Amino acid sequence: MDFFDAQERARRRTTRLVVLFVLAVLALIAGGYFVAVFLLLQVEAPDAWLTPGGEPRYTAFRPDVLFWVALGTVSVVGLAAGYKWLTFRSGGEAVARMLGGTAVDPSTTDFKERQLLNVVEEMAIASGTPLPAVYVLHGESGINAFAAGLTTSDAVVAVTRGALEHLTREELQGVVAHEFSHILNGDMRLNLKLASTVFGILVIGLIGRMLLHVVSRARFATRGRSSRDGQGLVAVVAVCVVGGLALMIIGYSGYFFGRLIQAAVSRQREYLADASAVQFTRNPPGLLGALRKIGGLSLGARVMAPAASQFHHAFFGQAFRSFTGLLATHPPLEERIRAIDPRGTSAPLEATRAPQPSTPVPVAGLSPAMPQPSTPVPVAGLSPAMPQPSVPVPAAGVSPAMPQPSTPVPAAGVPRRAEGGSGARVAVTVPMAAVHSIGAPGAAHVDYAHAFLEGLPPALFAAAHDPRQAPALVYALLVDGEPGVRDTQLAVLGQQQPEALAWLHPLLGPLTGLPTAARLPLLQLAIGALRGLSGPALERFLATIAALIHADARVTPFELALQKLVTRHLHRAHHPAHGGHEVHSLNALAEPVATVLSTLAFLGSTDAAAAQHAFSSGVAHLGPLSRPIALQPRELCTLTEVDAALDQLARLAFPIKKRVIRAAAHVVGADGRLDENEAEMLRAVSAILDCPMPPIVEHATHTAVPGQMALA
Repeated sequence: MDFFDAQERARRRTTRLVVLFVLAVLALIAGGYFVAVFLLLQVEAPDAWLTPGGEPRYTAFRPDVLFWVALGTVSVVGLAAGYKWLTFRSGGEAVARMLGGTAVDPSTTDFKERQLLNVVEEMAIASGTPLPAVYVLHGESGINAFAAGLTTSDAVVAVTRGALEHLTREELQGVVAHEFSHILNGDMRLNLKLASTVFGILVIGLIGRMLLHVVSRARFATRGRSSRDGQGLVAVVAVCVVGGLALMIIGYSGYFFGRLIQAAVSRQREYLADASAVQFTRNPPGLLGALRKIGGLSLGARVMAPAASQFHHAFFGQAFRSFTGLLATHPPLEERIRAIDPRGTSAPLEATRAPQPSTPVPVAGLSPAMPQPSTPVPVAGLSPAMPQPSVPVPAAGVSPAMPQPSTPVPAAGVPRRAEGGSGARVAVTVPMAAVHSIGAPGAAHVDYAHAFLEGLPPALFAAAHDPRQAPALVYALLVDGEPGVRDTQLAVLGQQQPEALAWLHPLLGPLTGLPTAARLPLLQLAIGALRGLSGPALERFLATIAALIHADARVTPFELALQKLVTRHLHRAHHPAHGGHEVHSLNALAEPVATVLSTLAFLGSTDAAAAQHAFSSGVAHLGPLSRPIALQPRELCTLTEVDAALDQLARLAFPIKKRVIRAAAHVVGADGRLDENEAEMLRAVSAILDCPMPPIVEHATHTAVPGQMALA
């Protein structure tokens, strides 16, 4: 799967859906117009139908009626859809709460919830996305899950209690990987647009039903009135009944066809998400087991929450009983199973209750204080000291009918531990392989995430999940190793955030032994806890970060990356619907591109000639430009300039972003190597452009990905 192609397909799907829904609204207008004309002719006196000359007063086409019907229909549908969209502006958490979800406390002692958090953390680190909020639908006994949000910064992953109780860790990992593919494919925002538009059409039918309800009460008002008054009221009631019935028929017919469109789009995306999940985990039995257990459970994947009908298309499995395949939002389970494993059986498995843990056994990423499972969880990437899983079934059996995932980045090796440290390190690799892994993480990235969480010191793990300690953890990441600079930074922190010093000092020791490459994954974990900051507290936090960065009058690549990532993710988490218009021309933003590529060129070069060579290597892969761009002077590649440049480039359309990131990869790889600073900056630039790049892990082999562009 190519991330940029997937995002472009999502944009094209949105355009097609707009066209289809415009046609649906036009059909509503046409139906409403004919009903309105019919009612007008019925209420007019017969002698008013003719002119004094005996000619028909009204023709079949009434422009005045059409205008008011069209205005009323568009206003009702638009206002209703806009209202529903406003309810989604706060992001995925609004959807999760609407469906009865409860946020999982990072310090939970429930083993199943702890296991879910661990799986989501692995997937987030492996895919390069910020840690999404995690919710559980405790009132739902069926096996299901969904991802919701407008951006990766405000995304949530939610599962039903039935999924927690019936699925093993391996199966839960397959389900979560499926949901992460929806996050990476740009499906979440599309799902919310679908829900909003279909609701807008439904409101027409609801108005008709409400009108009939009012009329049923008003009919009693005819009793006790004079014959003349009663006849007039009866006529009005009759018109309202006909109008109400017409609105119901028109509205619910439009809703039906809207649901057909919604279901057709959803079914095709589920095949792609299944294929992507298999590519992600390289463990088909996990996803297959979850699908078979849905088939073996009496409730299946049903979701009973009243609001679920708006989001059936967003769930992992078919959330309602469909009596016709036309309205089914998901392909049949048997077809999904055969698509993953054509040679296997599509028979359902009995969904028995998962065994509960008894004897504590350490599991990667779980706090020692948390309940542990009775046996080691068979997941790729366990440390050599733990029992190893069996060799996973190769993901070769993907049906030709379903969308095919792209060949994964060749990454088979688990990142080695740094000597004397407790995390995983990034080794030198071909930067273009990292570009190809955007939106398409593989098993090696999951192994990396597993090893990272397993080796993370408990103090850092706890701080990354605690809203009180998370700000102090970010400050600690910025504290310099040079004593003089460190003292200045601590003095600044004591002035601006004195309460953070108590949390910060215990973290400095564990951070000292942490490899450089583990800093960005640690920041990814902390983003979830930092989302609780808002308003003055958030601005104060960001101001403190800026003060710590400028305490030594210089800005390192990591400091730049940290500040941009934290600022962008937190602002987008609180304002996910905000965003400027898309820019579809690279020529319009040539100067910001030159600034970013120049900064990367100076980052890995020792002299001006090397910087020019690196810059030219990147520009050669930008594609055609209306005018050439030149390497910027080093003194212009400041934090302020790069900050503004990245903000502007974030508005680019995804096909143009691909060209910029590809050029950036060629800049940092122009000298044939990729050091840790360059790797961090490349990942940071990619993340700021909303193109999450997985960790750049050490590969067992360096064979080229088919279609991979060789570095100049």
